[in-house]
Amino acid sequence: MHTFSQCSTNMQIYNLVFLCVLHIDIISSCELLGQFDMLSLSRVGDIIIGGIFPVFNREVSHMSTFESKPQRVTCAGFDLRAFRWAQMMIFAIEEINRDSSLLSNISLGYEILDSCASPTITLRAALTLASRSEGKGWTPPCLPTISALIAESGSSQSLAIATTLGPFQVSYFSTCACLSNRARFPTFFRTIPSDYFQAKALAALVRHFGWEWIGAIHSDNDYGRNGVLAFTQEVKKFGVCIAFVGTVLRTYPEDKILRVVEMIKHSNVEVILAFVPEGDFYPLMKEIVKQNVTGFQWIASEAWITATRPSTPEMYQAFGGALGFVVQKMAIPNLNPFLTAISPYKDPNAAFVKEFWEIIVGCRPASPEIGASAEKTNGTCTGNETLLNSQDVFFNVSELRVTYNVYKAVYAIAHALHQLVFCKAAGEEAARPCVDISDIQPKEVTYHLQRVKFMNQFGDYVFFDENGDPPASYDIINWQLENGQVRHVTLGHFASSANGEYRLSIQEERIVWRTGKNVPTSVCSDVCKKGTRKAQMKGKPTCCFDCIPCADGTIANSTGKCTPCLQEYWSNQRKDECVPKKIEFLTYHEPMGIALTIVSILGAFLSLVTVMVFIHYRETPVIKASNSELSCFLLFSLFLCFLCPLTFIGRPTVWTCMLRHTTFGLTFALCISCILGKTIVVVTAFKVTQPSNKVAIKFGPAQQRVIVCCCTLIQIVICVLWLKLNPPFPDKVFKYNKKIVLECNTGSEVAFYAVLGYIGVLAVISLVLAFLARKLPDNFNEAKLITFSMLIFCAVWITFIPAYVSSPGKFTVAVEIFAILSSAFGLLICMFAPKCYIIFMRPEKNTKNGITTVINTTAAVIANNELMLM
Repeated sequence: MHTFSQCSTNMQIYNLVFLCVLHIDIISSCELLGQFDMLSLSRVGDIIIGGIFPVFNREVSHMSTFESKPQRVTCAGFDLRAFRWAQMMIFAIEEINRDSSLLSNISLGYEILDSCASPTITLRAALTLASRSEGKGWTPPCLPTISALIAESGSSQSLAIATTLGPFQVSYFSTCACLSNRARFPTFFRTIPSDYFQAKALAALVRHFGWEWIGAIHSDNDYGRNGVLAFTQEVKKFGVCIAFVGTVLRTYPEDKILRVVEMIKHSNVEVILAFVPEGDFYPLMKEIVKQNVTGFQWIASEAWITATRPSTPEMYQAFGGALGFVVQKMAIPNLNPFLTAISPYKDPNAAFVKEFWEIIVGCRPASPEIGASAEKTNGTCTGNETLLNSQDVFFNVSELRVTYNVYKAVYAIAHALHQLVFCKAAGEEAARPCVDISDIQPKEVTYHLQRVKFMNQFGDYVFFDENGDPPASYDIINWQLENGQVRHVTLGHFASSANGEYRLSIQEERIVWRTGKNVPTSVCSDVCKKGTRKAQMKGKPTCCFDCIPCADGTIANSTGKCTPCLQEYWSNQRKDECVPKKIEFLTYHEPMGIALTIVSILGAFLSLVTVMVFIHYRETPVIKASNSELSCFLLFSLFLCFLCPLTFIGRPTVWTCMLRHTTFGLTFALCISCILGKTIVVVTAFKVTQPSNKVAIKFGPAQQRVIVCCCTLIQIVICVLWLKLNPPFPDKVFKYNKKIVLECNTGSEVAFYAVLGYIGVLAVISLVLAFLARKLPDNFNEAKLITFSMLIFCAVWITFIPAYVSSPGKFTVAVEIFAILSSAFGLLICMFAPKCYIIFMRPEKNTKNGITTVINTTAAVIANNELMLM
């Protein structure tokens, strides 16, 4: 960060200097106050295009005393790749000058400077290009020397130019997404896609192989910081976590590099992204190889994946199998003769050529001067050396990528100048210039460059979008070792589609992995097994988690998330599959159903037996005294009450649901109506003193039938309305975990409780009337039997309600059946067991004298009523 801050301070100083120069230009005759002493490759032309390339990759710093003019900038580390970029610019300009269809009769010149891969030196170069050369007149409007600028490889260097220089620039290797901001950089263009697209490509690659826990290393500059930031934002959408972020820079001291190495060694990641230019990454690569840190799968940005310097068998030990994205490659056959023709003897003063010659040929050119920055060798060339048979990768023009970007940048500028000068696109009918080339303004070239669209000789369309970016397209590169040489093998492609989406295609079977034949896995926590879900670890990234079993009713597959089963399903014991819930209802085959069925049939049988007993002994005093007609009605209703539970057993259907509740309501209404009739008769009979009393006569057989029919009719009306408006229906109850209960939904809760309530009203009336007759003589006190039976009946149905509401599943039906049977047995036993006991066990009491010993008058009245019934 210290280096970056120092660079920022220097940039501000130079910005201030440049603004002062412009101010002097405006208020005076634009006098040139001074120049930076910088080496350059140049050629005179009608229109000059500037170029800035990192021919040397590091600056040799000097301590400035501020007491004298700063010394000439000294750089080290000659970069063959950058030198080829500069030569490509010269090659393209010469090719255009030979083309009669493009800028006819107008020659392009160039001036190329070195940036030393430093933002401060880049700014010096930019200011130098913006000033007039010595010996040239300086007249208003103080136009700059160049009409366009091709620069630079590093994003930080391009930012320094874009915020300072007036003429537009076209970059061939600056990928920072920040440079797409048209509000800040309206004159910036590039022929390489933005890191915004590269971040999407890298994120798509990570997602494709399922890597969720990765490390990241970036350069401490705009390129690295913005690149990793864009990548992080993309992968977070897919749930990927960044384990660590390391920072490197070519000017970092060794201890900072060692800290990054230790960070890598102590991490548990298997995949590491390096979003770093080759010059900044190389010191770390050497240290990693030195410490034998292997076993990691490296993902590379386009800045180093195809760089020549690290592509050696030595580096392959740690970085073999690296995957990365690069811009499309192109073969330019005519470039090879041009490169092999480079010679220090053609122009002994040509910048950078002597250093190039020493590296490629291995000897110092036979010249009185040797560049100050040249690599020292022991021999001097004879002058007969040639490059024609050189096998150096520098001369391999079959897979040009960044070099091809330089080529496209030169041609894009040439087409923009052609449209400006001739007011027509290149290739159209030749015409005279419509603009004086001496009056060309950079902003005019910018206007036409934004609208450039042409197909070059290789079939590629060259154009820029509204942000000055080209269309996104990348090749996927894999480091492979073939015959002892590191090869950059193309295995796939990533490109944007017409609808704005992106498509990744990759040949996985051809990939050479550093970790072996299988795709490496990189996760903080292993994938949760089926039936378990992720539980976030406190204080850890989202990719680090524990696995805990899913809750009942939910399952988990390989996603690590528990999803609930559908309503009719439930999770199995392993929580990995939803199985159908068990269907539950009270059946005839289960023990409870069998028991209730037997009890129900037994009750019905006892009712029939009692009816037969009453019919057989109908002439006996006990039967006559108990009002045999109402007793038979009561026994018939009890018979139906005992059969009623049979409709509650079995799978609910529409008909059984309507039948069970209405049958229950009607049979019990008939039953209690008969008891009410008997109670009224008994009470009335014992309240009179004379058997022929008119009050007793009023409650004769006809009146008793009317009471029974009227009380039952009211229940019939309630049931009819219930069935008409909202009848019961079969329903599925899902509130239980592992089962679905089939039951009859009452349809209308109001109707259901109205039926129960009406039966309860009848029972209470009977109970009250019987209670009033509780002091009748003991020899014949049917009122006490009615009272006791009604107490049992009411107790059963009062306790039924809470038991019914709280019982689960099929036990709800069982509780209702139990209540029906209990109350029916209570009535049967209480009302008829004493009479049967007298008939069978105490026949001596079954006489008129036995019945009338104490209550002759009363017995006579009942007998009289009995005769009337007959």
